[in-house]
Amino acid sequence: MFETTPPFKSILNAKLERGAYRGRLAPTPSGYLHAGHARTFGIAHSRARDARGTLVLRIEDVDKLRCKELYVKAAVEDLRWAGLTWDEGPDVGGEHGPYFQSKRSKLYLEALKYLISKDLVYPCFKSRSQVRAASALAEPWEVAGLEPEVLYPAAFRPDLPCAAAPETALKNPQHFNWRFKAQDGANVEFDDLNYGAQSFEAGKHFGDFLVWRKEGCASYELAVVADDIAMGISEVVRGADLLLSTARQVLIYKAFNAELPAFFHCPLILGADGKKLSKSAHRVNRGDFFKE
Repeated sequence: MFETTPPFKSILNAKLERGAYRGRLAPTPSGYLHAGHARTFGIAHSRARDARGTLVLRIEDVDKLRCKELYVKAAVEDLRWAGLTWDEGPDVGGEHGPYFQSKRSKLYLEALKYLISKDLVYPCFKSRSQVRAASALAEPWEVAGLEPEVLYPAAFRPDLPCAAAPETALKNPQHFNWRFKAQDGANVEFDDLNYGAQSFEAGKHFGDFLVWRKEGCASYELAVVADDIAMGISEVVRGADLLLSTARQVLIYKAFNAELPAFFHCPLILGADGKKLSKSAHRVNRGDFFKE
């Protein structure tokens, strides 16, 4: 159905070099960093340095509507102020750039086309209101401060193969929403270096999830997996609120027949209301970054 270009073929054939630690700091510049980000990035930095490995700074600005240049500048300044350093990134260069996701859209589109060719995704024509009206809440999982997500209704999944999708969607896939087929009842398991063995069930904890948005950009799940493979990331350090997201990403790794990196999820810092901290339009006092 689609031909994969050489850059994406190199991702499909990528193999991590054994013994070479490669980690990453991956801020999303949709607001200013808070104490939770500082602690997670601090742990990522420590683990990379303890392993005498390479640390990459990647700006995850794939959502062009929410991400802003002033937040990019502030994030880099705050990370530098906190004493964090990196070996590759938009300000220091490297062999795996560009280090802005907004400049890597060609790679993501090739990744989407590959998933289409393997019949692992389908175009979604349902609106958010239709999904919410017909869906149920996912079964809760034990991470404090988080709400269960809305399950995409399995009844909305088309019975026909991807090749039978509307011709307009196949010719210009970047202009449509695309969802990954999560295979209800399938268990997704991985080991976390902090929380131990993890197990999630498709159709119970999460449903068919977006890998591409009709606005012309990859979803977080697809962009992160494509980048981590392309950049040879051997360990992913992030917050515990993304454990469920990791389960979805494991499915994408397997779709690309790629080796999983190691995962280390950090405990969340919760606000006074018991919920996880959110990005703010107001800059946090740097002195509060590492306060529990």
